[in-house]
Amino acid sequence: MYITYKGVKLYYEKFGNQKETVIILPGWGKTKDTFKGMINSLRNSYTVYLVDYPGFGKTPFPKKVLTMHDYVGLIITLLDKEQITNPYIIAHSFGGRIAILLTGLYNIKIKRLLLIDSAGIKPRITFGKWLRLKSYKLLQWLARIVPKKYRVRYKKRIFKLFASSDYSALNALERETFKNIVNLDLTDYLENIKTETLILWGDKDTATPLSDGVLMKKKIRDSELIVFKNSTHYSYLENLDIVLRIIYIFFKD
Repeated sequence: MYITYKGVKLYYEKFGNQKETVIILPGWGKTKDTFKGMINSLRNSYTVYLVDYPGFGKTPFPKKVLTMHDYVGLIITLLDKEQITNPYIIAHSFGGRIAILLTGLYNIKIKRLLLIDSAGIKPRITFGKWLRLKSYKLLQWLARIVPKKYRVRYKKRIFKLFASSDYSALNALERETFKNIVNLDLTDYLENIKTETLILWGDKDTATPLSDGVLMKKKIRDSELIVFKNSTHYSYLENLDIVLRIIYIFFKD
């Protein structure tokens, strides 16, 4: 099924047909399928919705650059079309950005919020990252002294050397969208979240460090933090049985 917001299409799937609703906001990329085990359990007690973000799965990327507010607008449009009010939300990584804005800026009423290894806090630039960035800019600047017939090839090689595999796979519009996303710090919106929130985190998470989870616990007034030992950015997969028990208790308690 599809909805459209400002010319941008969003594909979503619906599982189950129960009274209460759970919206799952997955992480960036092709991570939607990692929630199959969770959905197979939750669909017996809830109606569950799962989305494909633009550029992934069955949702095409539009011919324009997107902002975080476009992603939030897509989810609000989905809620309106399906006449969903006061849902539970499970948000992982990038999906946490959407959830934070839904509740902390747009004041969308949510029954309870579960954040899992959530993004949203702009990382501090370490000396290593700063040095890497300066090196990249210097090498790109040196392109002006490279003969013209080799310049394009030189720039491409430098880009591939420094860019992550995920970033390299994006087209120009998707790269600008990605920049819009990662450069937006959502810390100030955390204090506006009034929804009861549970935060789950892997202590070995290198994509979104545990310190982000600790800060979210501090900023969100009605929140608790559970840390999974020896778990990574995908703590919900590595501890699925425990996470499911936590979800049922948290949503029903």
